[in-house]
Amino acid sequence: MDLIKSHHHLTLSVGGAQEDYDFHTGLLGLRSVKKTILFDGITPIYHLYYGNYTGDPSTLITCFAFRQAGIKGKKGSGQIRIVNLSVPSASLEFWADRLQQFGHEYERFERFGEQGLHFEHPCGIEYEFIADDSDQREAYVNGDIPAEAAIRGLRGITVSVKELEQQGWFMENAFGARRTAQDGNFTRYEIGTGGAGHIIDHVEEPDVPQGSWIFGEGTVHHCAFDVVGQDQQQQFKDHIEGLGFTDASDEKDRQYFHSVYFRTPGGALFEAAYSTEQGFTIDESVENFGRDFQLPSWFEDRRQEILDTLETIDY
Repeated sequence: MDLIKSHHHLTLSVGGAQEDYDFHTGLLGLRSVKKTILFDGITPIYHLYYGNYTGDPSTLITCFAFRQAGIKGKKGSGQIRIVNLSVPSASLEFWADRLQQFGHEYERFERFGEQGLHFEHPCGIEYEFIADDSDQREAYVNGDIPAEAAIRGLRGITVSVKELEQQGWFMENAFGARRTAQDGNFTRYEIGTGGAGHIIDHVEEPDVPQGSWIFGEGTVHHCAFDVVGQDQQQQFKDHIEGLGFTDASDEKDRQYFHSVYFRTPGGALFEAAYSTEQGFTIDESVENFGRDFQLPSWFEDRRQEILDTLETIDY
């Protein structure tokens, strides 16, 4: 199986919208790519997108701001635990100073022979900067963070599982990933060409209680992987259903991409996604990405009602 090409986006359930916006565009220096709402359910919830200048797949982090709904998630096993970001090795000291400047505690670590900094989103989700000089993706530069230090994109994710056997079988036989490294209770899988934007690490934590699978502040909801097109998405869905993983969702129209969701044996929710031809330019030009609040056509008649419900964000 070679249908899964790379990361597409990672989606988190965070706290306040302003807090999240300041964290991603301020501290991290990512671009605001899109401001819209969660398309599922009946309660308006912000869906905020961040990435590089053009919002390319594998640079995208998207966030549901759930504090206004008063719903909190429970962190634990069976979830994506850590957001891994790729930065040049020479920039680690810059980021250590910047984290301290913004009042964020951090810890230095080495894993798989790689140097990094571990810190947290204000809502408690774990993040890591990982030094990677081979990552040639184009970073977004906002004038505050120098180009030589800017985040290149998602390097990967770290999934917490109670045990790896069934999850590992899925990664290799259903997902088409390669097991490439081991470091203590951490196991690395890679997809596509491998390297930054293609990494799915797993950590075995048998004594950690099961985390929640609902939308809820403080947890990673899912990770999406790029399958490039509709035919490939259907082929992948057919493949995993043929292996017995029959709880994959129907294809869902997310305006900017199309999604099929599926629960992995270890518990983490994954998604097979492909961008539409217009992508994020369907409702605003590249130059104006993230400037205005966007709604799909089927919500447009509720615009003022939705805006009255949502927290006001100071851009």
